[in-house]
Amino acid sequence: MRLAHVTQLEDFGTRSLAVHGIMVLAFVNAILAGLFVGGQLGVVSFVALLNFTAGLWVAHSIHSLGNVTSDDDYSGVLNELFDTGEADSTDGFDSGRFGRLLALIAVVTGASLLTSAQALSEAVLSVAVVAVGAIAILTAGVGFMIALGASYDASEAQRLETMRQRGDAVETDGQHADDR
Repeated sequence: MRLAHVTQLEDFGTRSLAVHGIMVLAFVNAILAGLFVGGQLGVVSFVALLNFTAGLWVAHSIHSLGNVTSDDDYSGVLNELFDTGEADSTDGFDSGRFGRLLALIAVVTGASLLTSAQALSEAVLSVAVVAVGAIAILTAGVGFMIALGASYDASEAQRLETMRQRGDAVETDGQHADDR
């Protein structure tokens, strides 16, 4: 039995938008709880929501690695939300997408650390700084691998297309075209 609302999540871009939406809601609520809810309830709510956001962020970053090699036309959440005209970049390393990711990491890390400094005690703050920093580094590394993998796939597709246009035999998966 296939349900219409569930089949919409088969598309990576739709799943990505849904996960990003949940991350934004959780992160904004974490910041609001950390700044405006007092006492233990505020601290626990801030830490729980921040951890939930971080878990989604890391899981989605790793999940995105698998989408690089697919034939999906997804090229980032900003390109899904707004038509930025960069949907099919074949000019090498996707520095625009990687730069946007680094800017996002900087903003989220900064907001998390500033709110942590307000909401957490000194003993717990040092743990939060290490945890937030580790997630930022992990996400930047995964983002770099995604951008690098996408540029490799684009250059490989361009190489195969050039060979086809010249009439050369195309080699794929270790087999020469004439051997098949």
